[in-house]
Amino acid sequence: MTKRDDGESGERWSQDVTEHSDALDLEEDVFTWDDPARIAASLKRSAEASERRKGSPYQSAMSMLTFYVNRAGKTLPAAQREVLERAKDELRKAFGRD
Repeated sequence: MTKRDDGESGERWSQDVTEHSDALDLEEDVFTWDDPARIAASLKRSAEASERRKGSPYQSAMSMLTFYVNRAGKTLPAAQREVLERAKDELRKAFGRD
């Protein structure tokens, strides 16, 4: 993966990946929602609809969610981190992997 530098936005590369993923078309602000089931359902729809992903829909959805949580690091508020961790559980359920 190469760093995309458009010279104007000043976005971090991880934010750029989240917003312009080559594998999944994500709903806007999906990682800011407060409903873990809604986040999981959105990621599942995106992964299943994608023809560009390299792994299974489950792998792609979980990878994007994990990527976001890991890259947000300390800047992710504890309450939102908890929502996203619960979204991982919901994603496992949605794909029958609980």
